[in-house]
Amino acid sequence: MNQLPVFVNLRGMPVILLGTGEMADAKRRLIERAGGHCVGEDNRTARIAIVALEDEAEAADAVARLKARGLLVNAVDRPALCDFTTPAIIERDPVLIAIGTGGASAGLAKALRQRFEAMLPAGLGGLARALDKARDAIRARWPGGPERRRAIDAALAPGGALDPLAEQDAQTVAQWLEQGGQGVSSGFYTLTIASPDPDDLTLRQVRLLGSADLVLHPADMPPAILARARADAAMRLDDGQADEPGVVVRLAWARTKGSS
Repeated sequence: MNQLPVFVNLRGMPVILLGTGEMADAKRRLIERAGGHCVGEDNRTARIAIVALEDEAEAADAVARLKARGLLVNAVDRPALCDFTTPAIIERDPVLIAIGTGGASAGLAKALRQRFEAMLPAGLGGLARALDKARDAIRARWPGGPERRRAIDAALAPGGALDPLAEQDAQTVAQWLEQGGQGVSSGFYTLTIASPDPDDLTLRQVRLLGSADLVLHPADMPPAILARARADAAMRLDDGQADEPGVVVRLAWARTKGSS
């Protein structure tokens, strides 16, 4: 991962914006849509700046000045000068999906946004609000953190009771709780990997990797496969020992590694 994705609360915050024209106007709309307000370079309370200047030398000089003041700076269409980049956005309030390429190709990020936009139901934001409203009830139903996480993961999995890609109504979360939905149970799971291509993983394998507290793997397991695990899952080389609590997933190659 070359960048750490973060969501910044800009409500009421000043953001320095330098430049005029189409590039600057687009960034102005984005800042204002997020609740921020655009200010000039002389503002001393801003902590974020966006430089949308056409001239290369002028842009580089502005970035240097702003960085010297300790600001985080985005230079439009100049990824080498950026402390952060602005992603393509899909909004299903309060769900916000950001697609970035680290500045490599804004066109690619846009194309992916358009593709994913068509996949996401209009009611996705309603599901998020219902889950937030049911936070206390969910904690009461599953008091343990790992148990609660596994139950939610199972419900949100493809075909699950709360599948986010399926249309949901206002009562879906309440009905899930009433029916006592179950998650991935604690235990030891061995997944036989037949291909180094993560697209060849089965739905069950993806689900278990996404629920794992610990992933044991051989030294030659491709990073692309390991990346399908939870971002905060513990990872270690398989040494034959696995007495940790929670969901432990052991990855092993099929007899013919790389076969389909």
